Amino acid sequence: MDELLKEVEQFGDLTGAFTVLDMFVVLMLSFILCLVLGFIYRYTHKGVSYSQSYVQTLVVMGVTIALIMLIVGSNIARAFALVGALSIVRFRNAMKETKDIGFIFMAMAVGMAVGTRFYMLAAFATVVMSAFVVIMHRFNLFAKNVRERILRIQMPVDRDYEKVLDEPFRECLDESRIISVETVRAGVLQELVYSVVLKKNVEPVKLLEAVRAKNDNQKVTLILGRQEIDL
Repeated sequence: MDELLKEVEQFGDLTGAFTVLDMFVVLMLSFILCLVLGFIYRYTHKGVSYSQSYVQTLVVMGVTIALIMLIVGSNIARAFALVGALSIVRFRNAMKETKDIGFIFMAMAVGMAVGTRFYMLAAFATVVMSAFVVIMHRFNLFAKNVRERILRIQMPVDRDYEKVLDEPFRECLDESRIISVETVRAGVLQELVYSVVLKKNVEPVKLLEAVRAKNDNQKVTLILGRQEIDL
């Protein structure tokens, strides 16, 4: 009977490893610090791909990581058990911005620091990392004036596109490099994708009009935005 009671005690509540105050501090501090990261992300975000759901998930993830680290503590068995449990989770969402991945790791680092009760380190790291992000945003560090654009042209399949487009390209472009050629609309048209650099005194509209005059007024698209797109 005594042996049975000892076995039951081994599976008892382990909450005594940390106090209620520890739990409150860990959860609240991780929540506050991840809120700071969320506001910094919103302030520095550029473009139209902003997602409120992503920022909220960022905060929840930081708090969850803190809770996990509090549960694990210094117990190796619990650490391996949690790794095994979390390894079955699969994520399929692609990040629209590479900066989003950086904020995910920042939230994880803050959550781990708070969960292991390195409170000063977590707070200091949040302030410093946020300052780094704001500085890079305000001073627009590593910005580059990219002149290269993507040009998509549709024209009949029986046309020699190299000869047809030679004249408008010479008039409007400094550089041109073909990326892909494929047939569209059941093989009636061919779609050409070029990487082009406009001459400094040439407006995009002039290039589009010159190309349309050579491709029977078929669709022509000049992508003026960033080049991180799916062709």
